[in-house]
Amino acid sequence: MRGPIAPPQVPLAASRAEAFADLVRDSVDRLERRWPQLADIDFLVLEVPRLDQPGQPWSDEAVPLGGTIAARDGRRARVVVYRRPVEIRAKGRDERAALVHEIVVEQVAELLGLTPETVDPRYGED
Repeated sequence: MRGPIAPPQVPLAASRAEAFADLVRDSVDRLERRWPQLADIDFLVLEVPRLDQPGQPWSDEAVPLGGTIAARDGRRARVVVYRRPVEIRAKGRDERAALVHEIVVEQVAELLGLTPETVDPRYGED
């Protein structure tokens, strides 16, 4: 018998990338209750960071899990979470969700010029 295991409306039908994007969205939703200005920030999920930027030599530093891009030239500030490096570091869904939230909190803190503990008082408790 061929065909999908589950209908498209159930979570089993979500791809890994979609499920990961949902984790980022959930984290942002939690923070927006306390920080409404996050509505002015774009949150992106990329597969992997580009480590070969033009004009930058290869580095042996750790692969980043996330990053920020400041607002400029009429573009909104952005927070980026890199899916594959996070998935490699987290074993299960709960661990992945906690790591994603930690990354989002750290990047928001950087953009807002605050400490992660100020952005989310429960930061680091997981």
